Amino acid sequence: MSRSPGAVRTRHGLRRWISATTGALALAAGLLTAGAPWASAASLTQVSGFGSNPGNLAMYEYAPDGLAAGRPLVVALHGCLQSAADYHSHSGWAQFADKYGFAVVYPQTGSTNNALSCFRWFDSSQSTRDRGEALSVKQMVDKAVAQYGTDRSRIYVTGLSAGGGQAANLLADYPDVFAGGAVDSGLPAQCATVQSAASGCQNNDQRLTPAQWAARVRNSYPGWTGSYPRVAIWQGTGDTVVKPVNGTELRDQWTGVWGVSQTPSSTRTLTGGTTLTSYNDPNGKPAVQLYSIAGMSHGLAVDPGSGTGQCGATGAYYLNTICSSYYTAAFWGLDGSGSGGNGGSGTLPAPSGLTVTGTTDTTVSLGWSAVSGAASYDVYRNTTKVGSATGTGYTDTGLAEGTTYTYTVAAVDSAGAAGTSSAAVTATTTGYVAQCFTASNYSQVTAGRAHTSGGYTYANGSDQNMGLYNILTTHTLKETSDGYYVVADGGC
Repeated sequence: MSRSPGAVRTRHGLRRWISATTGALALAAGLLTAGAPWASAASLTQVSGFGSNPGNLAMYEYAPDGLAAGRPLVVALHGCLQSAADYHSHSGWAQFADKYGFAVVYPQTGSTNNALSCFRWFDSSQSTRDRGEALSVKQMVDKAVAQYGTDRSRIYVTGLSAGGGQAANLLADYPDVFAGGAVDSGLPAQCATVQSAASGCQNNDQRLTPAQWAARVRNSYPGWTGSYPRVAIWQGTGDTVVKPVNGTELRDQWTGVWGVSQTPSSTRTLTGGTTLTSYNDPNGKPAVQLYSIAGMSHGLAVDPGSGTGQCGATGAYYLNTICSSYYTAAFWGLDGSGSGGNGGSGTLPAPSGLTVTGTTDTTVSLGWSAVSGAASYDVYRNTTKVGSATGTGYTDTGLAEGTTYTYTVAAVDSAGAAGTSSAAVTATTTGYVAQCFTASNYSQVTAGRAHTSGGYTYANGSDQNMGLYNILTTHTLKETSDGYYVVADGGC
C-alpha cells in the first residue's frame, strides 16, 4: 500500500486507481526468485504441495541450521508489490530466527490474485476462516508444523500494510492456531469485507466502539470459547496511506476482545520516537501493546545495526526508526522471556510473592519467593529481559525518573530454560518529568488524557475546555503531575 513517490507516481495515475478502484495497499519491493521445492537449512526456499491452496498463494520458509523440534513458528506477510524474499531480507525476522531458534513461513501473493500483489484483507471470500487466502495460510502452518515439529502453542503471525490487515483477520479467524500477532501499519480485523470499502478503512475513523470492534473478531469464529491471541500494533503518526486512527481502532478492537480498559496499564518511551502503551490482562500480563512512532510514514520500522535490539535493512517502506521485529519477538516471548502466550520453554513454576521492595529516581528493587530447583532467575521489565539473579532479589538501574515500569520474574533451571513468568507488578520511580502530547481531541480522549461531556472535550485534572470532541481539533496537553493535564498550545 502506498501513495508515496516511487510506488505510485511511476505508475501512470496509480494513486487514483488505488483509491477509487481497489482501495488496496501498495508498497514498492523487489522481485522474487523461485526456490527449491523443500527448504534447506539457513536459506529461503519455496515449499510446494502444502494443501488445496484456495487462495492461490506461494509458500516460502526459512529455518536456522539444526532447528530442534518443539520450537516456535512465525508467519510473516509482506505488503503490496512486495515479495517473500524482499520481506525476508529487510524485516529482521531471519536474524531473530537464528538468534532465538524458530522457523519463519512467508506466504506470498501475486498479480494474478490482485493487480498490486496485495493480500486481499478487504475480500470476505479471502479473509474469513477456512476460505481463500486465510485457509491457504492455515495450510502452510500445518505443513511447517509437520516439517519442523513446531510447538503448536507457540505459533504467531505478523504482517505489513495489506499483510498487516490480513494478519489481523487471521488472528480473528484462527484464535485456535495463533498465540499472538503483530499488525504493522495495518487495519483492524474485518474492517472491510468488500473491495469498495477498503479505502474508507485506510483513511477514515469508522466510529465503532471497542465492543463493536471486538464483535467483528468474535464473529469470525463464533464457536470459539478459548483465549484470544496477544497483539502488538505498530503505527506511524505520519502515515498518510493507512491513517494513524487505524492504530487506535486496532487497540480498541483487541482490548475489547480481551475485556480490558483502553486506558494504558503502563507507558514507556523507546528509541526512534516510539511510545509504547501496554494494556494488561487481569493477571497483569500485557495482552495488547500499541507502539506509536512519532512522525513515521507508511512502512515497517527497522533499525539496522549490530547492537542489542537492532535489526533489518532500510529500503522502500522499511524505515529507519526502531526494530519492530525485536520488540514484537520479545512481546511474544520468543527471546525466552516467557512473556508470550504460553510462557517460557522450561518446566519450573512461576515465582510467587513478587513485590517492589524500594524505588529511587533511577532504580527499582524487587524481591520474590524462592522456587525449588531454580538455578537462577530472569528479570523482565516491560516484557524485555533486563538481568538475572542467583538469589531472590534484584535492583534495576538506569531508569527514568517519575516513570512507571512493569516487572515479571521467571525461574531458570540448570539447563538454562526459563519457566513460567510470575504475575506482574508495577513500580514508579520517584520524581516527575513533565510530558507534552499533541494529538486530536479524539486521540487525547482515547489515550486517557482527556474526557468528554456534552460533545465537548476537557483535559483530565484541569478540566480545561478543549473544544468539540472530534478528530479535526488538535491541542497540546502538558502533564504537570500524574494524571493532571493542562492545555499548552503556546509551547511546552
